[in-house]
Amino acid sequence: MSISGSDVDFISDVVRRRSAIVLDRSKEYLIESRLVTLARQRGDASVEDLVRQLRAAPNGALRDEVVEAMTTNETSFFRDGHPFMALSNTILPDLLVSRGKERSLSIWCAACSSGQEPYTVAMLIQELIGADPSWRVRLVATDIDTKMLQRTKEGIYNQFEVNRGLPAPLLVRYFARHGMNYQIDSRLRAMIETRFVNLAEPMPPMPQMDIVFLRNVLIYFDVDVKRRILQGLKKVIRPDGYLFLGGAETTMNIDDAGWERQTIGRATVYRPR
Repeated sequence: MSISGSDVDFISDVVRRRSAIVLDRSKEYLIESRLVTLARQRGDASVEDLVRQLRAAPNGALRDEVVEAMTTNETSFFRDGHPFMALSNTILPDLLVSRGKERSLSIWCAACSSGQEPYTVAMLIQELIGADPSWRVRLVATDIDTKMLQRTKEGIYNQFEVNRGLPAPLLVRYFARHGMNYQIDSRLRAMIETRFVNLAEPMPPMPQMDIVFLRNVLIYFDVDVKRRILQGLKKVIRPDGYLFLGGAETTMNIDDAGWERQTIGRATVYRPR
């Protein structure tokens, strides 16, 4: 039996209030399929039973489990390629010069999912500065899904995940076998600071960032939430910093006054105005 329309609306409302993610009736199949999986994992009798429990305690722990279940965690190493070419060939070398006196870099990967993005950045930084102890690199990886944050901390990936975009030389250089899987080097794991951050809520205290990755995230929010997030990021990114968005995302017609679009190679970045 399919999930009822009233249950779809209720779940959508819970998810939106907690995370600002917009799930309309067109997402009914996604909502139902993910609730079926969650109900099985929890040992609930049915999706209807799970929804009944959530209605009885809409602000309890089950709410966060449902929101996590609705979060899309699609990611891969070096996803889309061009942003990381711009990072490696232009942005990081320029920052290493401009930050040469302070010898400090701060980078935020928001909505980091299972960690492939921050570890991609960590590998590129390692390739450029090696083990130079004079550089302080702060790489903050945040997400709303606590299970994904735990995966990021562990840095363990299966064969399929390391085959998606990770160059073989970097696999050899930075990963070791961990049973049937691969675990990234402890030096790189030590570079990553994981934090729970809900982008739907007011921007938490953050260090001033040289680079922020917010890729393929804004597409899930309405215009007002997008604008609020972009305005919050403006306060976090240093005046000469960089913002990466997803290929289908832009600041245009959302916060035009706050950001300037710049093309680097075949990648698009945004700079504070």
